[in-house]
Parts: sequence; structure tokens; C-alpha cells
Amino acid sequence: MYKFLTKAVAVGSVAVLALGAAACGNTREGEGTSGDAPKGFAADSLIGVALPSKTSENWVLAGDLFTNGLKEAGFKSDVQYAGASTTVADQQGQISSMVTKGAKVIVIGATDAAQLSTQVKQAKESGAVVIAYDRLITNTGDLDYYIAFDNFKVGQLQGQALLDGMKAKKATGPWTIELFSGSPDDNNSAVFFNGAMDVLKPLIDKGEVVVGSGQKDIKQTAIQGWKAEGAQQRMDSLLTSTYTSNKTLDGVLSPNDTLARAILTSVKGAGKPTPVVTGQDSEVESVKSIMAGQQYSTINKDTRKLVAETITMIKALQTGGTPQVNDTKTYNNGVKVVPSFLLPPVIVTKANAAEAYANDPKLAPLTK
Repeated sequence: MYKFLTKAVAVGSVAVLALGAAACGNTREGEGTSGDAPKGFAADSLIGVALPSKTSENWVLAGDLFTNGLKEAGFKSDVQYAGASTTVADQQGQISSMVTKGAKVIVIGATDAAQLSTQVKQAKESGAVVIAYDRLITNTGDLDYYIAFDNFKVGQLQGQALLDGMKAKKATGPWTIELFSGSPDDNNSAVFFNGAMDVLKPLIDKGEVVVGSGQKDIKQTAIQGWKAEGAQQRMDSLLTSTYTSNKTLDGVLSPNDTLARAILTSVKGAGKPTPVVTGQDSEVESVKSIMAGQQYSTINKDTRKLVAETITMIKALQTGGTPQVNDTKTYNNGVKVVPSFLLPPVIVTKANAAEAYANDPKLAPLTK
């Protein structure tokens, strides 16, 4: 199953569409446009940026970078965060307001990928270009572009890091693991999970890797809202139900750093040996944990680069040009294959942290 659901789309809660999956980087630069983008607009036009709630350091950083970067580029900006509620009503209203204000481009980091089609259509009808940022927006033919790190590759890197970390501790299997995935309303959750299972499932099928609880389905592993308390509660439950007496947990697939730290907190609270735990986002506390030998790995997806590339796309649109894309076959949102620009993610462990963060003024000092 997992092999063929590579960069598929998670629609609704966790239903996955296996549409248009193909390898990245298979098109020439500049290929793939929406076909009806506006022929340029004033250099001081309004640009809207709608981001989800401030659930991670990277979303907070992205907002600051967009505010400053768009100003430096000469644009007016309207950068908004959705509230912390579990609904998308805040973001829906914010996007509609941006349309009303006359935004020429609206960049959306979706709170719920499947519930923004009405607002994307509204933006499109107003003449605005819509760019999905980091999270693909599903069920709409009105989305123009998608920009993100290669999130299927993120999952593959996490799966491989989990194996590498466990083998470093115990040379031969079988290794016992547990699986965690992100929020079912985030399209990326299924992409990360499927990427990881592309690496792990062949070994699970051979019996070399064993999911101790038997919970292998993404519906069983999902953590609503990417909330740390949800991950900690699930890990508490797994330890109580499955890892009694001398049964050892060798590793945990965690899709991001926030959940990784919650999982480690649960394990420590139960007095169990520290398993290999993956992560993502290069959050400060997780980098500290990696250097201290606790969390095993994270993924470096440099938000500075992603925001900078997004602003480059906006500049191209402003002058009437075609934004650069490097994938026009992979990301099918259920209605169309969305022209995409993908950046490469980098796996980070204690061994390469100093090199990976050498140019990051916030994280470099933590690796000394």
C-alpha cells in the first residue's frame, strides 16, 4: 500500500488519493503554470499571507520573514495567523478579507487543507494568484502554485534515520517500534507517513521491524492538531498496554520535533530506556536534545529559504513573468496537478548538526 501512495493527498481526515504520484525533479525549470495568472501588477500591491496557528517555531518565524521580506521587496503585506481553535473559520475569514482588500497574491499555509476551496475560488475570481505554502490545498482547481520542501522525502529520511539509529544501538533485529503521524486535517501528515512507510514497510513485512502495539494504520497513529499532549497521552497508553515487564521499545517514528519531545517525556516518566526518536523542524529544544543524546534526529527545512523562494515567485508574478517550478507531475490535489517548487530537506543527527546549522545564527551555537 505505502509504496504506491507516495506523495498522495490526504482528503478529509485521513483518506488518501493515489493520484499522479511520480518522482520529483522531472521537469525543466520554468515549466508548469496555472495558465491564467495575471500579467503583472503594481510593485507596491498588497500581498496576503494566511498562516495557521502558532503551533511551531517555524510558523512564527515564517510570519516575521514574510512581513519583513515583502516590505523589503516593496510590497504591502497582510500577514495573518489563524486562531488556536480546531476549526478553520478564522483562516477562511482572513482569506476572504484579503480578497476584499484587493490582494494580488495570497499565500496560504492551510489550517485545514480540505476546507478552503470556497476561499481559493473567491480569490481566483478576484484576479489574485493563490500559492499554497508548505501544505497543499486539496479539492480545488483554482490553486495556482504549491511551494514546499519535498515532504515525501522528509518521511523517507525519517524512516531511514529510525533504522540507522536503532542499528547503531543494536546491530541486528528484530527491532520493535511504534508509529506516530501528524494531524489528519494537515495534508502533509499522510505524505510524511507514506514516505516513512516506503522505507519501513518492507522490513515490517519481513519481520525485521515489529510494531509492538500492532497499530500501523495512519488512523491509529494520528495526533489531532499536532498537539504535544496528544502524543504524550498516546505514548503513555502504549507503554502501559504494550511495554510491561522486560519488553523493549527500540524506536519511535515521530513526524515532528514537538511530538518527539512529548514522546520522550512519556518514556522518561515511565522510567523506560530512551528509544531512537525521529523528528522534524529543527526546533531549538530538539536540537539541544539531539546534542544531549536524547532525541536522535530532526529534519532541517530552512524556513528562511522557503519564504525567500516564495517571495521570488511573487516578484516574478508582479513583473508578469512565470514563477520557476521544478515539479509538474506529482502533487495532485484531487482536482488538478498543481505546479510545484520543492526544496530538498536535510536529515540532522548529532553527527552532522554542526555542519547542517553552520549558517544558522540561532542553531549553530547549540552544536558547539
